Amino acid sequence: MATILKDDRFRDTHISEAEWKVRVDLAAFYRLSALYGWDDFIYTHISARVPGPEHHFLINPFGLMFDEITASSLVKVDLDGNVIGKSDYGINYAGYVIHSAIHGARDDAHYIAHFHSADGMAVSAHAEGLLPLNQRALALIPRLSYHDYEGVALNLDERERLVADLGDTKVMLLRNHGTLALGASPGEAFSGIYHLEEACKAQVRTLSIGRDHILIAPQEAQEEVRRQMTQERAPVEGAKSHYDLVWEAALRKAQRQAPGFDV
Repeated sequence: MATILKDDRFRDTHISEAEWKVRVDLAAFYRLSALYGWDDFIYTHISARVPGPEHHFLINPFGLMFDEITASSLVKVDLDGNVIGKSDYGINYAGYVIHSAIHGARDDAHYIAHFHSADGMAVSAHAEGLLPLNQRALALIPRLSYHDYEGVALNLDERERLVADLGDTKVMLLRNHGTLALGASPGEAFSGIYHLEEACKAQVRTLSIGRDHILIAPQEAQEEVRRQMTQERAPVEGAKSHYDLVWEAALRKAQRQAPGFDV
């Protein structure tokens, strides 16, 4: 595959066109997450698998904020936590523990996002978890998993329990901690974390007006949404996949409101 040479950070490093595309998409994901308010200063993380057989993945340099991330500043690591190539920064160790666990266990985990948003943490600490209060939550609940809090994610043996709790789901609430979503494409992961974050926000706002008179969706409606989410709706929604449409729209937003990520 052809290789390209990017900015000064890559002056001594050739990378493939395929890796560069992943870097640009991941940097855009970071910028978009900052725009939506899902960032947490220099903490939390989004990762992406590097194309190829090595199981390397890209993650944010520990010390840069989400709105500073560029394609060339991302750090490449292997599943053992070794930094591949040159970087002025290390990586967040808890981020390594969480992301290496899922990248190592799930072939479909090409992109993984994990956040500590206020609303996500609030719902993660709610004994009932995500409640069937609105359409967005109803679509998520059948495919949402939970992982109990064990402390800061610094212990490598937590990885197997995290993966077991995740199962075959792609959205998760980490109890007393935050939100997580994964996908085979940036659009799928972005869509997952967007809907989970928005469902958590809606729940916090709903419960703020009091629990006594909250309207839980009828069980029949919950089952109907579960059925509807498994139905094919093409070609009504077009030739492109839903996740491709999501990501193309997201990239346009990033280019308008947070340019400079693709260097």
